[in-house]
Amino acid sequence: MHRSAPRLTRILACAAVPVMLVVAGCSSDSDGASGTPDKGKGSASSAPSASQSTKAVEPAKFAKLPDVCKSISAKTTASLVPKAKAKNGTAAPSSDVESRGGCSWNGLDDKGVKGSQYRWLDVSFYRYTSDASLGSGQERAQANFAKELAKVEATEGAKKIRTADGAGIGDQSKTVAYELKKTDEDFKYVSVVARTGNVLVLLTYNGAGYAGAEAPSDKAILDGAVKASKEAVAAVAAANQ
Repeated sequence: MHRSAPRLTRILACAAVPVMLVVAGCSSDSDGASGTPDKGKGSASSAPSASQSTKAVEPAKFAKLPDVCKSISAKTTASLVPKAKAKNGTAAPSSDVESRGGCSWNGLDDKGVKGSQYRWLDVSFYRYTSDASLGSGQERAQANFAKELAKVEATEGAKKIRTADGAGIGDQSKTVAYELKKTDEDFKYVSVVARTGNVLVLLTYNGAGYAGAEAPSDKAILDGAVKASKEAVAAVAAANQ
């Protein structure tokens, strides 16, 4: 078929450039005479902006953390850690108290000829914010929940590890009971990994008997850890009311 000179020149020009440039710079025969795209095919002005195309992220549920050393009642800490060195707890240093914090209690209850009982309680909080590139605070906390649980279950030297669901502790929780040999004594441990909204609550309670005293029962350590964990989780909600 005979083609006009201008039309043939245009086709040859398009064929001489790379494919990517052809797509971007050579209009089809259906385009208007001026080379602008038909309105039915869309235009640059109708394309969504970067902000419009970004998926909305669920806001973080909790905006702040409680005072960690007050997150567990004085009555509970006194019952779990008799003769604690610091009754009000010892705060862990934190460079960002809005995002993370910790507190611990430890003490030796000397019962004379009946031996001694050692107890240690530790609680930590981690708050995750929502981020368009990382996900919502709840999603980030959930992902780190799995990582923290795996760390506890991989505790070096731990024996008789038993993992179970934590009943009624936050949105999701696990308890990990195990034993560790320290200072020539068998320590009973229970660690709780719990999530409430966008906050992780990590709690560990352990104890041992010294100088002939019997080690605490598995049930006593588990019950104490669960009780303290429930109070810590409740403190997060209370701090954000």
